[in-house]
Amino acid sequence: MMFLKKLPGPRSVKLPDGTTMTRADLPPENTVRWVASRKAAVVKAVAAGLVTESEACQMYSLSSEELSEWMSAVSNHGLKALRATKLQNYRQP
Repeated sequence: MMFLKKLPGPRSVKLPDGTTMTRADLPPENTVRWVASRKAAVVKAVAAGLVTESEACQMYSLSSEELSEWMSAVSNHGLKALRATKLQNYRQP
């Protein structure tokens, strides 16, 4: 028998591109190395309403400023802006 942990909010959401995202698609909570794809997964989950901003910050030990920077980088420049090597190109002076 399999039991699902009761969590607040939806278990899955439909993204604008038609794909479905679930909590299983999120990076592990103990993530230390934040590559662009993991950052993008968290940003997509927050934008789609799968998790709240405060829940994401708590899950991943992020500051609200750091998550806000990720979200604004994606909205202003796309997912490529989350790459650490391209950060200088997208940073505001």
